[in-house]
Amino acid sequence: MIKGFGGIFWRTKHLDEVKRWYSEVLKIEMGDWNGTMIRPDQESETIFSFFTEEDPYFPTEQQVMLNFQVHDLKETIQHLNQIGVPLAKEKEVSEFGQFIWIKDPEGRLIELWEK
Repeated sequence: MIKGFGGIFWRTKHLDEVKRWYSEVLKIEMGDWNGTMIRPDQESETIFSFFTEEDPYFPTEQQVMLNFQVHDLKETIQHLNQIGVPLAKEKEVSEFGQFIWIKDPEGRLIELWEK
């Protein structure tokens, strides 16, 4: 079901400083959107991105959000329904793909993405 990591997102209090550190130390160039795409091969990509402490994209009390790429979002939703895992947010469709969210047993929001 899981194709790979779709993204790793975390909050930072010092956005410019942290971006500069990753650029200088690890040679990871961050775009204007505060992230970069790491492409290990043609079929896969991982988004590595920072968010400010106040950004509402995921719960502000959650420091890190994982994004997993899935092969088939419809199949994933069916599986989640069968095992009783509710969606935390309604499915969204954008130019980047389709997204759903679930919560782990400790309440952390997890994003599932079909490109």
